[in-house]
Amino acid sequence: MVPILYEDNHLLVVEKPANILSQADRTGDPDMLSLLKEDLKRRYNKPGNVYLGLVHRLDRPVGGIMVFAKTSKAAARLSRQIADGSFEKIYLAVLSGILPQTSGQLVHFLRKDSSRNMITATYNEVPGSKKAVLDYQVLGYSGNRTLVRVDLKTGRPHQIRVQFAAEGYPLVGDRRYGIRPTQQMPIGLWAHQIGFNHPTLRDWLVFSLDPPKTKPPWDGFDWSQIRVV
Repeated sequence: MVPILYEDNHLLVVEKPANILSQADRTGDPDMLSLLKEDLKRRYNKPGNVYLGLVHRLDRPVGGIMVFAKTSKAAARLSRQIADGSFEKIYLAVLSGILPQTSGQLVHFLRKDSSRNMITATYNEVPGSKKAVLDYQVLGYSGNRTLVRVDLKTGRPHQIRVQFAAEGYPLVGDRRYGIRPTQQMPIGLWAHQIGFNHPTLRDWLVFSLDPPKTKPPWDGFDWSQIRVV
């Protein structure tokens, strides 16, 4: 059962568990969109197909907060906010290494390498690349790890993972862009907060969800002293 954080006639805000797909792919593994459609169909005893719009995605290994649209109007209006940058997306990330700057901005140009199914980052624009921007703030350190708050300004595939790896601070547990760990560890990336205008009421809504603080790689940080704003 997917935890539901908020629901009305237009929106469904939920917690995506780590290692669940956002939408179906060729693997046939469980995905959020299908699971939630089945849940809506069961709870409201709806015949036939149930509409549910996927307006943003999280990478499969990433857990945290997601919003889905229950009407096509809501989907269009939320998608418009994402496109114009007014949809707020705040992440928490655990980096390998000690990030010396306490805050800053990363700007890269990202391009998909289809032959390796990887995203590559450059500092200058190259053919086929798209600009990627994020702001970060250091929240704490634990051993050789840095906990950062990430304000995502653009929504490129694998953006946070690729940009920090390009700077020499890959995410802990990232088996694609980081140092392949000797033992399996969840990726240090969590969708902590989203903010957007309600698609019909126009009220500004904010939803937040903390990571599992006592489990790797989130354990070890002094959460009593950490304030994510």
